[in-house]
Amino acid sequence: MAKVSSPYYPPRARWYGPLLGVGEVFRRRLALDRFRLPPGPSLGGVLGSLLLPGYGFYSRGFRLAGIMAFGASLFLLLLFFVAIGYPLGNMAFGLLLSIHATSVVFVFEPWLAGARFRTRILLTLCLLFAFWGLIYMPARNWLETKWLAPLSVNGTVVVVQKSSQAPRVKRNDWIAYSLPGSSDHTVYVRSGFGLGPVLAVAGDRVRFTATALEVNGVSQPRLDNMPETGELVVPEKHWLVWPDFGIGGHGNVAGAVLTATLLQMATISEDQFVGKPFKRWFWRRQLSS
Repeated sequence: MAKVSSPYYPPRARWYGPLLGVGEVFRRRLALDRFRLPPGPSLGGVLGSLLLPGYGFYSRGFRLAGIMAFGASLFLLLLFFVAIGYPLGNMAFGLLLSIHATSVVFVFEPWLAGARFRTRILLTLCLLFAFWGLIYMPARNWLETKWLAPLSVNGTVVVVQKSSQAPRVKRNDWIAYSLPGSSDHTVYVRSGFGLGPVLAVAGDRVRFTATALEVNGVSQPRLDNMPETGELVVPEKHWLVWPDFGIGGHGNVAGAVLTATLLQMATISEDQFVGKPFKRWFWRRQLSS
C-alpha cells in the first residue's frame, strides 16, 4: 500500500518534546510566563555590536551612522598599527575603544529610556572599562607578546617581529634581545632591550685592536668603548652584539671598567633573543643598513 503524505497530517512529535513540556511546567511554576522584557534590541543586534564597532548604530536603523562608525574604526585600527609605540597610536587605540563602547550603549538605549542621566553615564563607564579590561588590553598584550613589539631606540620606535625560538642568525643581521640590569656600585646598566647588528656568531674568533675589530681575521670598524686589546671565541648558541643602550656611572668611571662591563654584556645567548626588526614598517625605513 502506497504511503500518502498530506500537508494536513499532524507532524510526528520530536524526541525532545518531553523536555519542552518540562520546561513549560517550570516556566508556569516560576511565573516566568508573566514576565515580559520591554521592547528593545534583538539578540543579533547585541551580538553584532559586541563584535563589530559601530554595528550598534546600524542595528538600530541609523545605517549611515553605523557605516561611518565602522569605517572610522577601520581607519583607527590601521592608524594604531602604523603609529604603534607612538602617542598617535595610543590615541587611535583609545578612540577605537570609545567608538565600540558607545555603539554598544546605543543598542541598549530603548531599555534606558526612563533612566537617569547618571545611570547612563555609569553604564557607559562600566562598558568602557569592561571592553578595555576584557577585550582590548588582552588583545594588545597578546599582539605585543606573540607577534610584534615596539621598542624605543634613541628617540625613535623600531617595530620588532617577535619569535619564541631563535632562527638562523647570520653576521650583520639585526636582532632585538633582552638585557638584565646590573650594578657593581661603579657602573649601573638599566634592564630592558637592546637592538643591533650581529658582529660574530658561534665559533667565530674575535680580536680587538686599537684601530679595528677583527672577526676571523677580517677587519671592520671599531665601535664606542670597545677594548683595544684581547681576543675571544663566541660560545655555542651565542652571538656578539655590541650594546647600544643607556649606561650610567657613579663618580669617575674608569674606561677599563666600563669596557669590561660592555664586553660581558655583548655576548648574547639565544635565551635573550626577542625577535628581528622589520626592515620597513609600512613606508618607514627602520634599519640604517
